[in-house]
Amino acid sequence: MTRPVALRAVLSAGVSLHGARIQDVDLGPYEADLLAREDLAGLVVLGGEVSDRLAHHLRLHGALVFPTDPTCPVNPYRATLYRPEELYDGMLDRGYASTPDALAYAWSREADQAHDVFVTLVRAIHDDSVSDALTEVLDGRRVVGVMGGHALLRGTPEYASAARLGHLLARAGDVVLTGGGPGAMEAANLGALAPDVPALDAALEALAAVPSFRPDVQAWAALALEVREGLLDEGPVRSVGVPTWFYGHEPPNVFGQGVAKYFSNALREDALLSRCTAGLVVLPGAAGTVQEIFQAVTPLYYAAEGVPVPPLVLVDETHWERTIPVLPALRALGAQRGLGASTHVVGTVEEAAALLAG
Repeated sequence: MTRPVALRAVLSAGVSLHGARIQDVDLGPYEADLLAREDLAGLVVLGGEVSDRLAHHLRLHGALVFPTDPTCPVNPYRATLYRPEELYDGMLDRGYASTPDALAYAWSREADQAHDVFVTLVRAIHDDSVSDALTEVLDGRRVVGVMGGHALLRGTPEYASAARLGHLLARAGDVVLTGGGPGAMEAANLGALAPDVPALDAALEALAAVPSFRPDVQAWAALALEVREGLLDEGPVRSVGVPTWFYGHEPPNVFGQGVAKYFSNALREDALLSRCTAGLVVLPGAAGTVQEIFQAVTPLYYAAEGVPVPPLVLVDETHWERTIPVLPALRALGAQRGLGASTHVVGTVEEAAALLAG
């Protein structure tokens, strides 16, 4: 995809635009140069700002110009991850229901659009664009996934433990990747973002004032945005969330430095789990967490002999052995495969972080 700097360089060098892709760029500053060009066959322009005059010229000379859906509350051709402030824009003035996050969920659920082929195309382009942006952010980094239940309350020892895990992983140089929602996911993203232990402790104490996103998402998110302002958000990315509008009842947490939010939960799950190349830590959870465990296990189970398998670390043996008996299945699957040697059960998040030390 062509970004503004690259586009300027291409135009200045006189390089052919045949087959080029221009994504989410305001073409106003480049209009005169593009109007002077006729080598445009195969050029694809995805969204951005394009005047009617320029769009006509591009199409006349063989380019494809993809419009957006004016009813879509978010930009389907975006070239970067979301920022938390972007998803919650306008909340303090008009309420959560008016935010891009809430409006995107409502748009995705409109019954009269369920079988609209153009809406389906727009959603698919959006999710593919988000995947590209996520790949760009994580390129060359050690990525550890942290999974866990959305119902975990702020102010509890379990929430603080998940936050410590995120902090330990990030201090070791890993990017902490979560499902981007509330509960254990929020805690791990928070811990990864916090610059030091005192800052993390202060954030945990402050957040306890609003334990859950139920019944008031606005109070939950507003407090988190306020706490986030007191945390350093500089240097390499270390905290990323990957939520989905499929679970519209779960608002995204604000402690990811980038948010890769998807319309398709299936694409979101694959985007999340396939990028946890340095390992996966699973905290206690329920159905959604169990689904993620087995989705992660499948490619590990079928990995070719001799291919390194990233560690899968489950925290709290009692939960995974008795409360939700996942461990017996994992042990059976891993008995004669590399998965078995890479599956670990630990009692504390400190043990989990130590196992994943790079």
